[in-house]
Parts: sequence; structure tokens; C-alpha cells
Amino acid sequence: MTDTQTPTFIELGVPEPIAHALEKNGKSSPFPIQRDTLPDTLAGRDVLGRGRTGSGKTIAFGIPLVANLMENVQQKRRPNRPRAIVLAPTRELVTQIAETVKMLADPVHVKVTTIFGGIPQRRQEAALEAGVDVVVAAPGRLDDLMKQGLVDLSGVEITVLDEADHMADMGFLPVVTRILNKTPKQGQRLLFSATLDNGVDNIVKKYLHDPILHSVDSAESPVPQLTHHVFEVAGKTQKDALIEALASGTARRIFFTRMKHQAKKLAKQLTAAGIPAVELQGNLSQNARDRNLAEFVSGEAKVLVATDVAARGVHVDGVDLVVHVDPPVEHKAYLHRSGRTARAGNEGDVVTLVLPEQRGEMRQIMRAAKIRVTPKPVDPMAKSVDPEVLALIGEVAPRVDPRVTEQKRAAAQAAQQRAAGHAPAGEGKSQGANAKRKRSRGGRGRGQGSGQGSGTAQGQAAQGQNRQGSQQSRSQEQSQGGGGRRRSGGRGRGRGQGGGPVYSTSS
Repeated sequence: MTDTQTPTFIELGVPEPIAHALEKNGKSSPFPIQRDTLPDTLAGRDVLGRGRTGSGKTIAFGIPLVANLMENVQQKRRPNRPRAIVLAPTRELVTQIAETVKMLADPVHVKVTTIFGGIPQRRQEAALEAGVDVVVAAPGRLDDLMKQGLVDLSGVEITVLDEADHMADMGFLPVVTRILNKTPKQGQRLLFSATLDNGVDNIVKKYLHDPILHSVDSAESPVPQLTHHVFEVAGKTQKDALIEALASGTARRIFFTRMKHQAKKLAKQLTAAGIPAVELQGNLSQNARDRNLAEFVSGEAKVLVATDVAARGVHVDGVDLVVHVDPPVEHKAYLHRSGRTARAGNEGDVVTLVLPEQRGEMRQIMRAAKIRVTPKPVDPMAKSVDPEVLALIGEVAPRVDPRVTEQKRAAAQAAQQRAAGHAPAGEGKSQGANAKRKRSRGGRGRGQGSGQGSGTAQGQAAQGQNRQGSQQSRSQEQSQGGGGRRRSGGRGRGRGQGGGPVYSTSS
């Protein structure tokens, strides 16, 4: 190997079974943050890794996590005493980290489980009792289980904090501190973060032992493969038309809104216009989040409408376009939202829609983000649509009858309920039989999907629009409390349990 060649994973010291698992999943050449950190992390050193979103951090810490536990793993496994924990700020990120770590862990028989809120804790208790090696967790639920005496962290050999700055932004650092205080002081600790503000630096000083810093790009550097566009529209009518036009392509794309109700409304409007779209926002149950993400990952829905819950918690391959329906509140959010595209060295586009009164705040955001882009007035209602907009739309997807979309979603919900062991009688129906269940008389949610097609861009959206029919909303989530608890705490009047979607293992 010459100095100009990138070393292979095996040349960096990665055990062969793990390297083969990476190659099988298309990861044959390490990214810079993986190349830089692996010699130290595999040697058991504490590492502070800084890198922008999409830089490959999950595999960077997943490899040493598994490699340093794999020897005599079955003999060392104990009930309720994990040997490694990974803390992440959101349920979605926990799920996707676990998928990546499992890809590395399965060939060497290292057991991985997830712990997060929003679902009953019974299955999580059972997994811990059976014995696991790696727990990937959201801090809140792990803290709850610790308080109930259901998990013992005294045997933890490796602790990983991912997206530490985001956990700080969400106010999790006191909980993280309580968790770290229960782990052995001599254990290996890895912390990955884009920035070291809001108290993250204090965590580093207190809990990492002589850490080695590896920084890939500046803490908040923009992704060079991203192309940024700022489109100024005259008013709401033009904005709605442009949103529908940008959503009408065949490629996968994410639209970000500021408010939860905006995400819900826009997803319904696009679906009613013949563009299957799903929402991801904080008011959804975990079952609904999993179902919607699975629909987006599978391609059944090409559009995901999300709040900032997805800005740093969802890593999905093949997202070509990110659209900020409104400018975000600050530049960090802009960079992290935008980072949902152009991942793993791929290219992507980011569009921000700006009304006249939003020009000032948009200038401030772009200045703080160190991004230079010239705003462009766009009228999607004009006879001749701007070529830049047409290029972003790309190939236009056929419109889908919203009734067909709703039927598929009802079937998917019934299948998820069957998989969880509590399918409703008369499955596939959105109402009726489920009302007989105890403690499940929540509102039926008659959300009227009344979004009319507002866009005239290209004239291609004429079909399937203006369907005003009253669409019954998706079947309500059934409440299933996990009975038979050993303790009364953490009763979790859950929203059902599901296996969740299978995500790509791109870090």
C-alpha cells in the first residue's frame, strides 16, 4: 500500500468477519472519519470524533464496539448487564444505529437491542433479562429502567455518545450524566458530535480519559456535494403550487416544516393531490412513525414531510432533494436538515422557500451557515416554468388515487398489528371492531384529506387533483399496555409494538 492509497478495513485492523459484513453491504473502502479513528478505537483508546452529518460516524464507532466485545462473547453475557451502551437523542436514530451495529454484530454473535420510549417496556425488559451485549438507547427510557432496577450498568466496558450536541440541545445532558455515573470509570468511551458547545465540552472533560481528537471537516461545515437554492415566491398560492411541483418527481425527497400541524396538513394535501406522502412529527405514536418511515424507505411514498424530529434522526439512502418549506429558526437546523441528502459522498439539492417577509431571516441563516447563494424569484403559476425548478422536479411520477393509497396504508397497519400479536378483528377496516377493546376509546380522527392540487407547474399535475372526497384517516393506534410487569413503575400505556422498518446501513 502506498501513501496515496486508502487502506482497507482489514489493513486498519478490523477483524475479518466484520470486514466481510461491511463488504457484503457495499462498504469496501473506509470514509475519512473511519480511517482516522479506527486504529485508536480498536486499541481501546477514548476518542472524541467531530464530523459533519453523513460523514460515516455510525460505522466508525460500530466497528470497535463489536470488535472489542466479540471474544468469548457468549461466556461473558449476563442477564440485565449489558457490556456496551450507545446513547442517541431520538428514537429514529436509535433504531437506525442498531440496524448498522447489528449488521456488524450478527456474524460474530454479538447481541444488540434497542431501548426507547413511546412503546411498552415489557419487550425491552425481556430482552435485557435474556442477556444482551450492546444496548442502543435513548437516554430517557434507559434512565427509567435504571431507576426501576431493571438494568445494571456496572459491567459496561464501552460507552458511545452519538450526536452529543443534539442531546445537549434537547436538554438530555443531566440524564446522560446520571447514566455515565453508573458506568465503570475505567471503561472505554467514545463521543461523536458536530460541535462541543452547550455543555458537551464538560462531558468530554469529566468522562473521557486522555481522549484523542479526530475532526473531519469543520464542526459545522457545509457538505460540498450539496447544491443550495433559495426560491422567493410572492405569496401562499405560489408557494403551495411550488411545493406540489417539487414533490411531484419520482426521486425520494424530504420536506421540512417548523410545526407539527404543518407537517400533518401538508402530507394530507399532497396525498389528496395524488402524491403519496407520509408525515414524521412528534405527536405520532411509535407504531405510526415506524409505519411511515417504512413506507418512505420502501418507496411506496416518495415524500416525507417532517419537523426537526427528522433533521438529525433519520438516515435514509437515496434522498435527492431536501425542501425547507419555511426557513428554519437557526443555521444549525438548516445544516442538519440539509444533511439528509448528499450522504456518503453522493450529491443532493436543498431548496428553501421564502416569502417576502422572510428575506431578512433567510439572509442571516445563510450568513451564519457560511453558504453563498443568490435568491431567485420563482412563479410556478407562469406559463413557462423556470428551468432550475424543472431540473429539481426531474421525471414526474404518475398521480395515485388517494383512495388506493389509504387502502394500502390500512392494510399495512393491520399487518403491523398482526405482527405485534394484537390484530384488530375485521383487520384492514379503519373503524368498528376495534372499539370493543378495553381502554381504547380514543377519538377516531376523522381528518378530512381535502388538499386540492394547487400547482400548475408544467401542467403535469392536472390528473388526480381536486379530489375533495372525505377520506377516513388511518386507523387509530391501539393502546396495548404490556401486562405482567415485575414492577409498577414505567407502566407505558403503549401504542403497540412493531418490528419497525429495515433501514439502509449507511452511516
